[in-house]
Amino acid sequence: MIQFFQFEADFVESLRCVPMQVRLKLDTCGVKLKLAQWNQFNQDDRRSLIALPCDTEAEVQAYRHFLQGLIQERTGTVATDLAIDPAPAWLDESTIPTSVQEKAQENGAVIAIDQWAALAPVQRFALIKLSRSSHENANFLPALKEFHVV
Repeated sequence: MIQFFQFEADFVESLRCVPMQVRLKLDTCGVKLKLAQWNQFNQDDRRSLIALPCDTEAEVQAYRHFLQGLIQERTGTVATDLAIDPAPAWLDESTIPTSVQEKAQENGAVIAIDQWAALAPVQRFALIKLSRSSHENANFLPALKEFHVV
């Protein structure tokens, strides 16, 4: 069963925005997907991108190939590659990224290392994404609450 974060509830029914689980897969397979491209996908396309696995090397390559083809077919453009981090921060249970610590402090919270380690990788990924200065950040505190960090 596909599960979305509660802080995404305002858009998951319509899938008008790219859910975190898809954003994680994008970073994992190294393909940039713009919101304008996502908006050209139909609901079945979006559901496929949510449901397709992207964990093993073979799954990552299959996901990448599927997504590149989908972008080409639906938008007429070639997918943009992203560098794939060989040691992504969301997989590091022992280090809380500075951006996450700073955003937590701005929200009056402190994340202990044991709390960080107890989070699932997709939860750590979400907090990293939501803590970036280029992100709207409105969902950072709701995410902390949802993940029982505060």
